[in-house]
Amino acid sequence: MSLDKVLSISGKPGLYKLTTQTRSGFLAESLLDGKKINVSGRHNVSLLSEIAIYTLTEELPLREVFVKIFEKENGAETIGHKSSKDELEEYFFSILPDYDEDRVYVSDIKKVLQWYNLLVKNGMTDFTVEEDADEAEEGSSKTKKAPIAGAANTVAPKANTPKATSSRKGGGAKNTAARKK
Repeated sequence: MSLDKVLSISGKPGLYKLTTQTRSGFLAESLLDGKKINVSGRHNVSLLSEIAIYTLTEELPLREVFVKIFEKENGAETIGHKSSKDELEEYFFSILPDYDEDRVYVSDIKKVLQWYNLLVKNGMTDFTVEEDADEAEEGSSKTKKAPIAGAANTVAPKANTPKATSSRKGGGAKNTAARKK
């Protein structure tokens, strides 16, 4: 499974795997305990494939950071996210020597290492970019995929309901007698 289907939901611990879309959002399965939850448009949701880490020269996609950790650890889990601040910074510096220390906080490093360990524990170690064969052949003529309902700053569509009609006689005239006085 690619990082395009793995979500981080603010206020919820761990990571979630996108299972299916619903009218009001989507269903996601926790990678921690396997429980399924319904996520609505009120939640702030981030796809791991869209997250990047600040470096001194550019923003490095999270998948590339995961690849560097994977190569350093030979596919095994890394140090725990509950290690000391100095250990976490030293480890992250060994993986990404040019990360921006002013904009990448220890809490961010903890989150990255926790997410990596969770993905490895669940056997999700394919951090490569998925490209459709059709897309490569057709170029830009392929239609874009619809965004995930419930993603940050999106609103669920309104249901098609018939418009209410006035029960008054005379159609839309609203108390015209009172206005003439």
